[in-house]
Amino acid sequence: MRTDLRPLTPDTIGASVPRRGHWLVAALGRAVLRVIGWKVVGELPDVPRAVMIAAPHTSNYDGLVGVSAIQGLRLDIRFMAKHTLFRGPGGWLLRALGGIPVNRARSGGLVEDTKNVMTGGQPFWLGITPEGTRTGADQWKTGFHRIAVDLRLPIIVATFCYRRKQVRILDAFWPSGDQHADMEAIYAMLDDVQPAHPERLSGPLRRRRQ
Repeated sequence: MRTDLRPLTPDTIGASVPRRGHWLVAALGRAVLRVIGWKVVGELPDVPRAVMIAAPHTSNYDGLVGVSAIQGLRLDIRFMAKHTLFRGPGGWLLRALGGIPVNRARSGGLVEDTKNVMTGGQPFWLGITPEGTRTGADQWKTGFHRIAVDLRLPIIVATFCYRRKQVRILDAFWPSGDQHADMEAIYAMLDDVQPAHPERLSGPLRRRRQ
């Protein structure tokens, strides 16, 4: 893992990166990070479309840190979720946070739905937690890799390191098309990360540390 990552601020983000959010919400996000003692470090590619993954994900606290970082930087990062989660009073909050409802029961699947949304021509950063659970998944979901390859998008690797108390943007790379090699490279980037609950590490990361 790189150790020379610099603080990431709204002023250091390129003009092509999709942005949104009121300055007051951004100020609140930065205030939350200050109160809990976290920082955002690294560098984002200046591109209008990308796939961002966050791992390891072992605690609900990751969500608080991640949302505060996104709001504080005024980033427009979208995520796909099953449409039933958007019913009721919580639906507006999911949409406000960047959620887009999809019907997983419909033919074509979530990956194809996501690709269809991302090919609309507008700037679009997709955020994904590829482990799919906080409790030690055996394998990662690899749909994000297929999306990035098919749409020729960079993959941005982000992580939550509890030892450093940092949201770390580790790398942004264009996938080679060799899924196994690309996944192994991503796993290696996360070797030095201390998650909230190490005992909940997903299988690929756990096996590298044994």
